[in-house]
Amino acid sequence: MNTSKIAIVTDSTADLPEDVAKKSGIHVIANLVVVDGVAVEDGKGLSRQDFYSSLPKMKNLPTTATASAGVYHQLYEKLFQQGINHIISIHPPLKLSGIINAANMAAITFNKRVSVIDSETVSLGLGFQAIAAAEAAARGAALETILSIIIEMKKRIRLVAMLDTLEYLRRSGRVNWARARLGDLISIKPFVEVKMGQVFSLGETRTYRKGFVRMLDMLRSLGPLERLAILHTNAENTARQLLDTYCGHFPFEPLIINVTTVIGSHVGPNGLGFIAVLQKPPVLATE
Repeated sequence: MNTSKIAIVTDSTADLPEDVAKKSGIHVIANLVVVDGVAVEDGKGLSRQDFYSSLPKMKNLPTTATASAGVYHQLYEKLFQQGINHIISIHPPLKLSGIINAANMAAITFNKRVSVIDSETVSLGLGFQAIAAAEAAARGAALETILSIIIEMKKRIRLVAMLDTLEYLRRSGRVNWARARLGDLISIKPFVEVKMGQVFSLGETRTYRKGFVRMLDMLRSLGPLERLAILHTNAENTARQLLDTYCGHFPFEPLIINVTTVIGSHVGPNGLGFIAVLQKPPVLATE
């Protein structure tokens, strides 16, 4: 539990399991997914399994929405009333989401006592930054130290995903290059990477099996890891197979995450990916 005077806030796109967030003392604000005109809080009222099972049958593509600035303001105010001196609020990239705008609007009234951070990534790429910040805060680290930890970790995060189809990403309109392509073209399996706050194409494979092998090779090529999460959208068996086949030796417990509906509505079902935090390079001794 974070007992320092610096609190860490994030949102549900961080994909933090509830027990992990609670143990780390991280405060998570739920985003919204809108299905047939009905807004549902992420993780409440509609399970991720049911969402992805129903997604291909939906006539209208679900939309997503951030919690209002008022919700963020209410949480910030509550934390300050509890004796917190400063808040670090970490969120997905401005280029991909309006969430950070809501956090910034709420932060304005607190006279620079809230540092709103663009994580430049999504899912556990964001979540691992929040965990590292919370761990540092629990050790009593200074604000400047925690912010430097976040900045440094960003450089070591790799997020790669294989989509079952490009169609959902194309229809979402969030990625310019995806709009220009046909999602169902010869049943290709597109590879994407999220870095520097943007989604980049890494090409594609013709079959899911070839894509699985390519993803495994990419994961193995990264070398020693500090943290790892295998991501999927209702493809848990394949995700577990990827982790078991990778067969790495970890100083941590890898996570397997069925991705938040707020991200998954733009990705579609049967997606597979990983988020890896590379180990820090060794510090060379100087004479």
